[in-house]
Amino acid sequence: MTKFSPLSEFQATGDGHYQLAPFRFSPLDNERYVITNQAGEYSVQPRSVVAALVRHELKPSDSAYSRLRSKHFLFDSSSTIGPVMLATKVRTKAKRLANFTALHIMVMSLRCEHSCPYCQVSRQSEDRSAFDMTKETAEKALGLIFQSPSPAIKIEFQGGEPLLNFDLIRFVVEKAESINEVEKRSLQFVITTNLAVVTNQIFEYCKEHDILISTSLDGPAKLHNANRPRPGKNSYELAIEGIHRARAALGHERVSALMTTTKASLGMGREIIDEYVRMHFPGIFLRPLSPYGFAVKTKWYASYDTESWVDFYFDGLEYIIELNRRGTPFIEFYASTILTKMLTPFEPDYVDLMSPAGIGISAVVYNYDGDVYASDEARMLAEMGDKSFRLGNVHRNTYAEIFTSDALLDPIEQSFAGSAPMCSECAFEPFCGSEPVFHKATQDDFVGLKTRSSFCYRNMAIFKRLIGLMEEDPSIRELFMGWTR
Repeated sequence: MTKFSPLSEFQATGDGHYQLAPFRFSPLDNERYVITNQAGEYSVQPRSVVAALVRHELKPSDSAYSRLRSKHFLFDSSSTIGPVMLATKVRTKAKRLANFTALHIMVMSLRCEHSCPYCQVSRQSEDRSAFDMTKETAEKALGLIFQSPSPAIKIEFQGGEPLLNFDLIRFVVEKAESINEVEKRSLQFVITTNLAVVTNQIFEYCKEHDILISTSLDGPAKLHNANRPRPGKNSYELAIEGIHRARAALGHERVSALMTTTKASLGMGREIIDEYVRMHFPGIFLRPLSPYGFAVKTKWYASYDTESWVDFYFDGLEYIIELNRRGTPFIEFYASTILTKMLTPFEPDYVDLMSPAGIGISAVVYNYDGDVYASDEARMLAEMGDKSFRLGNVHRNTYAEIFTSDALLDPIEQSFAGSAPMCSECAFEPFCGSEPVFHKATQDDFVGLKTRSSFCYRNMAIFKRLIGLMEEDPSIRELFMGWTR
């Protein structure tokens, strides 16, 4: 007795009548369209097939019929379980909403000994301790953090340079661990640091408490030091030395790095990637500048346009594919996030690419002064004078008041991509996000006009390029499958 049913069981047996499931379609190029269903599964089809599909003229004998039925674009008499399977996939995608906030960012201090012109935080000079979080504020923030229903809690220490207030980091870590003896959550800590002021004692403490390190590395020494000036002009040297020491103390995989693309980076994409390969990082996030803080005041944000960054990104992606073909496994992490949304039933929980928006839901920020913001970008916007996303204060507001505030619910509701103009009918909506903070910063509106949105332009270009590459070369699709999480 065979374990499998005969092939005829899997072939279309309908009578030619079918019901369309909800789907969106957008052109990929002059000949082909991308269509996506409610669960974010996609198919690329010729214009003629899409036209036949919507006119109910597609025949069971057509080659596209079975593929579209298997991905729940149509239901017929032989696919009665199809709607149930589609509903299950949609629920899986939305499962994250029930867990609510997992990432809690605590701003230990705005002080920093670097003076990066693209700093998005509006850091303060090293001696202005008035911009440090106090123990009382930290204790109040912890009280809110553990009211989150999420079974996993990640506390990320940011600045300025958070290590300039390391005594408070110790207090928070030990207090959180004490609370968690009762709460029994999956608890994780991350310190985001430039590594310039780190000591061996700090590494020993991080090892003892299983703390991850995230640092900045913009590329080769000349570029990094130009982007990130500090006394001694040795930011790169300190970062590289710190990465080696951190890996020796904590383990190679416990240290990650992040780059920021400046105008000077645009012609150096492959050198930047080579630097990450040389430092044995598993991949890189080719990250553009954001419209916040000093990056706006110094006009570094406006120093290149979105088209130039997209060219930089595509050249970097092409180079990374070449590296993989030559036997060097390496990932572009932004593509990895998008591919996870495209090729798996899971959501990677990246705040910028979430709808409903990830602000407050996936991440929240406790600023040094006790103010609570909906995201890291929201507190950056507040430092520029726009406090639209200030949810409350740890000393004056309850958990319920903060997370049901109009400052959180209004932008989430207004920016929901499923109903936003131009997003609701876009085939790429399942892969994209609503990003109300970015559009408030750039267009003074939670939704923003998409024809003027560099966020929309950038992501649409990347979505099309990733799908196009997978359609043209099965080996790239196989490579990209390996990048999903």
